[in-house]
Amino acid sequence: MDNHEKINYVEFPSKSLAKTKTFFTKALGWEFTDYGPEYSAFSGAGLDGGFFQADMHSSTANGAALVVLYSSDLEDTLQKVERYGAKVVKPIFSFPGGRRFHFTEPSGNEFAVWSDIGEKQ
Repeated sequence: MDNHEKINYVEFPSKSLAKTKTFFTKALGWEFTDYGPEYSAFSGAGLDGGFFQADMHSSTANGAALVVLYSSDLEDTLQKVERYGAKVVKPIFSFPGGRRFHFTEPSGNEFAVWSDIGEKQ
């Protein structure tokens, strides 16, 4: 596959790298590599990226792009992110093509999770 001029990496601010890394490791199984005390790269997320130490956060209310994760079991993923410290900012809702919810991780960055699989019966 030709990677020329394709999205290759994404970076987010983090108020607490330790809390952010713990959340994504436990809730979603991401892996981290530290590059000094103020930057940590992640992998195992579908797209590699990193978190840098900053007092800011990424939110659609502030005009930030929204990173959307896929789940084959939306309710299970919702329970996991809540268990490990996420705040659900938009509960599960339906849209043409599927369902999704939005959450903020412990440093305040907003993410969404979607599924094209219907609700569990």
